[in-house]
Amino acid sequence: MDTLTPTGRLLVIRSAIAVPLIAAISAAMFAVASLSPFDPLAAYLGANYQRATPSQREAMRAAYDTDLPWWQAWWHWVQGLASGDLGFSTTQSQPVTTVLAERMPFTLVLSGAALLTAATVAILLGCVAGMRRGGLIDRLCSGFSVTFAAVPPFVVSLALVMVVAVSLRWLPASGAAAPGAAYSVEGVLRYAILPWIALTVSMVPWLLLTTRTAVAESCDSDAVRGARARGVHGWALLRGHIAPVSVLPTLALLGTRLPELIAGAAIVETVFGWPGMAAVLVESAAALDFPLLAALTVGSAAAVLAGSALSDAAAVAIDPRVRMTA
Repeated sequence: MDTLTPTGRLLVIRSAIAVPLIAAISAAMFAVASLSPFDPLAAYLGANYQRATPSQREAMRAAYDTDLPWWQAWWHWVQGLASGDLGFSTTQSQPVTTVLAERMPFTLVLSGAALLTAATVAILLGCVAGMRRGGLIDRLCSGFSVTFAAVPPFVVSLALVMVVAVSLRWLPASGAAAPGAAYSVEGVLRYAILPWIALTVSMVPWLLLTTRTAVAESCDSDAVRGARARGVHGWALLRGHIAPVSVLPTLALLGTRLPELIAGAAIVETVFGWPGMAAVLVESAAALDFPLLAALTVGSAAAVLAGSALSDAAAVAIDPRVRMTA
């Protein structure tokens, strides 16, 4: 590892830490889910559950491996994962890989677009507001951030549905295509506008406030005062002296707010009927669909760990003075 750059060394260490951590998270998921009072057979059999005899129920438990202790079920899942087999989702009646292939792109595109948009808007407006403290833009940005930081994503989503989709009828309110129609790029983009706006609005406030505060503090630093005394102003001052330091807190916040992004995406998808992972996540948890629930839990944990590692690696790459060993 001596030949690696500080950024590469950090990523290698974080990857080594992530493997046992994700394994522990997956085992904990199986252990906690096994304590649930719900009988997964009730979800599998539906209305036939009450009519099934005890012997039929036992046969179903053996067929779906719900009669195994949680540690055995977890170990079987790990063995399948090592061979690329994520198991069969009983709630979706499909292999887990098929469920992920069909639904994960919708969640990734929506979340990724919202994250990119929120970060861009927050950094641009935060820099302007921080450099012009007390001005109109600063007051507007602060008011917006304080207001919408207290508004849950589902409230923003419902307001968009009521105003834009129902009252004005500018955009569709639910789904990703018209009923009975096949998905198309143009149709998906049109249906994605409202959930994209809702998820973006829910993410901007904290990023904007963090960037604004970091820029304002940088403007008061001795380095920036010295640059101004040498005649450096405007864009050159922001690019060369303020932004490299101010962007670090925003990068750190981006990594730590990924759980909020995942939770917010699930809420927004549910409100707008977006065909992503939110619906199957709820169904798999309620029905104890272990293979699908395990894949979603491990995927979310891996996304959070990867986001945190990448944000820290970016901070090390941007500012060599930053030192992180893990």
